[in-house]
Amino acid sequence: MKILGPFVFLLLLGGLWCQNNRNAKATGKSTKKSSGSQQGDAGQSASAADVTSGSTGRTGSTSRNTGGSAESRQEGGAGTRGAGHQTDDMRLHYLTNTQVTCNDGTAAGFYLKEFRGSRRWLLFLEGGWCCYSRETCDYRYQNIPRLMSSSGWPETKRGSGILSSQAEENPHWHNANIVFIPYCSSDVWSGTGPPPTPPSRPRQGRDKVRDRNTNATEYNFMGSLIIREVIKDLIPKGIKQAKVVMLSGSSAGGTGVLLNIERVASQLQQLGAEAQVRGLVDSGWFLESKQQRSPNCPETVSCSPEDAIKIGLRLWNGVVPDRCRQLFKRGEEWKCFFGHRLYSTLTSPVFIVQWLFDEEQLRVENIYIGGQSMSEEQWQYIQNLGLELKNSLRDVTAVFAPSCLSHTLITKSNWTNFQVRGTSLPRALQCWDRSLEAIRNNRTPAKGCPFHLLDTCQWPQCNPTCPALVDKTTQQELTLLQMLVAMGLDLQRLGLDPQGDADSLVSMVRNGG
Repeated sequence: MKILGPFVFLLLLGGLWCQNNRNAKATGKSTKKSSGSQQGDAGQSASAADVTSGSTGRTGSTSRNTGGSAESRQEGGAGTRGAGHQTDDMRLHYLTNTQVTCNDGTAAGFYLKEFRGSRRWLLFLEGGWCCYSRETCDYRYQNIPRLMSSSGWPETKRGSGILSSQAEENPHWHNANIVFIPYCSSDVWSGTGPPPTPPSRPRQGRDKVRDRNTNATEYNFMGSLIIREVIKDLIPKGIKQAKVVMLSGSSAGGTGVLLNIERVASQLQQLGAEAQVRGLVDSGWFLESKQQRSPNCPETVSCSPEDAIKIGLRLWNGVVPDRCRQLFKRGEEWKCFFGHRLYSTLTSPVFIVQWLFDEEQLRVENIYIGGQSMSEEQWQYIQNLGLELKNSLRDVTAVFAPSCLSHTLITKSNWTNFQVRGTSLPRALQCWDRSLEAIRNNRTPAKGCPFHLLDTCQWPQCNPTCPALVDKTTQQELTLLQMLVAMGLDLQRLGLDPQGDADSLVSMVRNGG
C-alpha cells in the first residue's frame, strides 16, 4: 500500500523501471502508462500499464457480446480457440445499478471478454493506491482523472499477461472468461460510501466536483460496492454456472482481493453458485512503514500508509473482512489492509505473488532505486526488507516470491519468464489449481508440482530471471553494484568488493534463484 501524496505521484509518473528487455516477448501489444500507484503510488495501475486500449468511443451500459463458441475445458487444459470466432478484446459494460459510481459520479463498469462454454472466470481489480482527504483527492482528480472517473474510458481493452487470450502468453488462463474492473473509487476497493440522490443519468465529466471549495465527501467511494454489482451483472453471462472464480488484482487491486474475497464467495454462494472462489494477490502484500513521521500527519506527503488508511477508512465508509475486524479493537481496522495480519483469517484459498524487494514498499521509505542518491542506512533497509517479507510469507500455502527489485507481475506480457527455483509463475498457478481440485475431489495432490516458491538467495536481483535494472537517464542496463555506485554509495565502505562480490553474486545465483 502506499501513501505519499503529490510529491510521490509526480515521481511515479516519471516511471522508474523498464521491463527486462532481455526477457520481454515482442508482443507489440502493451503500452505503458504511469498513473498513481499502490504504495508509493500507482506505478500501479498494473492493469492499465499492461492493457492496451482500443476505440475511445463510449457505449451504453449494454455492450455487444464478442465471444465465440468453444468447448468447455477441464481446469489446466490449454484448449484451442476457434479461428475467426474469438475476439482478443475486452468490451466495456457499465453497471446496471447507476447509483454505484466512480468517485465523480460517472458510471462505474467493467470490461468483459467471454469465452463461450468456459466455466472458469478470472476477475481482475486494477490498482492505483488511494486518496484520503479533500486535498489528496483533488490532486488525484486533476492529475490522474481516469482513476476517479469513467468519462475517458475506452470502449475496448486488450489484456496482457494473465489477462491475455493468447495461449503462448497465457498458457493456463487464456480460455477463461476475463473480467477487468477499472479502479475509479480511490479507496483500495473497500468503500461503501452512500451515493448521492440518483441523477436522471450517470453524471458525465467533472460537473460534480468542479467547485474546489467542496468537501472531499462530495466524492463517492464505492469500491466494494462496485465489485458486488459487477458480480450481479455477470449472472446473465453465466457466472452462476462457474466452476472456478479467480478474484485477482495488482498492487492496490491485490490488497482489494484480500479485503473482498470472502464477500465475493458469500455473494456467489447466496446466488446458488457452486464455484470455488480463489484469490490471486499480485504485489499487494505490504509491511508497515518503519519511518518516523509527524504524529499529527498533515494530510499530505508526510502521512504513512497506515495513517492514510486510518483517515481514509472514515472518509470511504470502508469495510474489512469480519473475521479480521474481530481480531482488533475499534479504531485498528486499518491493520486488516496488511496481508500478513489478514491472511490467517481467510477461508478462501489465496495465492500470493510478491517481489521480495518491492519498489513501492521502498518508496514508502523514500527509497528510489535509480534516483540521485542513497544512504548507507537505506541500503541496509533494502537488505533487511527481503528477509522481513520472506518471513511474513513463510506460512502462506501458495506463494511465488522472487528476490527482485520490481512492482507487479501478473499483467506483464513476459510474466512467463520469471522463475523461482526453476518454476515459472504460470506453472506454479497450474500446480496450485491441480492441488485444489484434488483436495475438492478427496484425492491426494500430485507430488513434484510446487506452488510454495520463496527465493533462497538473499540479495536483491540475485535471481537470474529478475527484470533488468535500467538507468533512467541513459536507459542502459546496470548490475546492482553498478546501480549502487551510480547512486553514490562507496562499495568499499559498505564492505563490498566490486570484483569479489561479482563472483559471489554469481555463486548465489547458481545456488539460489
